[in-house]
Amino acid sequence: MNPSQFDAHDNAHDAEIEAQLCAYNSAFDELGLRFRWDVRTLASLAMIDDQEAQIVAYIEAHHAHLLNAYSAGFLSRAILERKNARYPARLSMRVDSTPHLSHVVHQPQMRSPRERVSYEVELPALAGV
Repeated sequence: MNPSQFDAHDNAHDAEIEAQLCAYNSAFDELGLRFRWDVRTLASLAMIDDQEAQIVAYIEAHHAHLLNAYSAGFLSRAILERKNARYPARLSMRVDSTPHLSHVVHQPQMRSPRERVSYEVELPALAGV
């Protein structure tokens, strides 16, 4: 590959990551969850094959208090359903490709004022929490 082919691959990979992050973060927002994933979170969860299992692992590690009111399966399915409605593609990332992600540290750009506002306000907790 010549240098411009590497750049094209990097740009496409970065765009894919941004689309995934936007889809997940939008799903969290729609469900009133106070989660925000970044590139490092997405990369660390990429080692788990199943998307539902990735979400469950994240909830168990970072928001276990939600499991007092909701089952992990219910939460992961609700999140994945909303995420897939926005962007159904699954991130194709191997563990050995994660070092490439270390230079991408920004959140995806918001595409509308409504999205920008929804990310800047404090979100309400799920009912019953």
